[in-house]
Amino acid sequence: MRLYDRHVATREPGVVNNAVYVDGERIATPATLAETFALLGKHPEALAWIGLYRPESFLLAELAEEFGLHELAVEDAVHAHQRPKLERYGDTLFLVLRAAHYDDDVEHVDFGELHVFAGPRFVITVRHSEGPDLSIVRRHMEETPDALHGGTEAVLYAIIDAVVDGYKPVVAGLANDIDEIETQVFSGDPMVSRRIYELNREVIEFQRAVVPLTAILEQFDAGFADGHVDEDLKPVLRNIADHVTHATEKVDEFRALLRDVLAVNTSLVGQRQNDEAQRLSEASNAQAEQTRRISGWAAILFAPSLIGSIYGMNFTFMPELQQWWGYPAALLAMAVSSLSLYIVFKRKGWL
Repeated sequence: MRLYDRHVATREPGVVNNAVYVDGERIATPATLAETFALLGKHPEALAWIGLYRPESFLLAELAEEFGLHELAVEDAVHAHQRPKLERYGDTLFLVLRAAHYDDDVEHVDFGELHVFAGPRFVITVRHSEGPDLSIVRRHMEETPDALHGGTEAVLYAIIDAVVDGYKPVVAGLANDIDEIETQVFSGDPMVSRRIYELNREVIEFQRAVVPLTAILEQFDAGFADGHVDEDLKPVLRNIADHVTHATEKVDEFRALLRDVLAVNTSLVGQRQNDEAQRLSEASNAQAEQTRRISGWAAILFAPSLIGSIYGMNFTFMPELQQWWGYPAALLAMAVSSLSLYIVFKRKGWL
């Protein structure tokens, strides 16, 4: 993303755009903040729009001294990591917004933080991330007749509108991711649980960016810094509110869908585990059955083998060897022992 647009001539570190407007027209692009302050002193009706990117604390301190910015707001702008909010310090507003960008290549939502100071004659934007690209907002307002005639209020609403418009592709991207996850769940993908968890974290982060805007817009609807809302800008405020409501509803829908998908996935995983356990149990039972059969036949064959091995030793003093019934008796003993074992094992279900 470009940090400098076609108007920028400044060399001050942290200042990415610095312009002074009179009657909605850019009259100067000061190279330094000192020049900006001088022009504001020379033109009482002028408006300064200063864009900063990760500025050093001394730069904000200089602006705070010139425009009377509250020290607590300046501290928040320096350290960042603030929730979306709107605070009023006299006739100066301090607004914190969370921009969001859906990276389709990696299917991930990137979040950025934007701080805005707005007073009667100045707008100061402080970005701590690449997005949103406020040069597009500035260029659009400069190229649209009368867009800057609304002054600070018009600029502030345009910035909010740009941030909220950036939520549309995020909503579409998250919806597509949820559809893909639903397919993964029923396909048995083992990595789907991790993806559900990561997507749920993104949806929660997106919710933290969107939901506070409802209260912020209600504060604007109650009156700008001067206590009223410009009639020409009320439709803009209503349009932004509609987009925020839609995004909020989609976030609630996503949270519910992910809870349901997670529950279904947990149920399917449990069912697959039960099926696998059942298959293992059946395999174990089959193996035990085969083991019993083998053991049974081995025992049946062992009895005649034992008798045969005894009589195969051919000792001299074995009376049975000298009797005519010795051989039939040995065969009968083998048959009886084998048959008896067969009957016993058969009754026990081993064979």
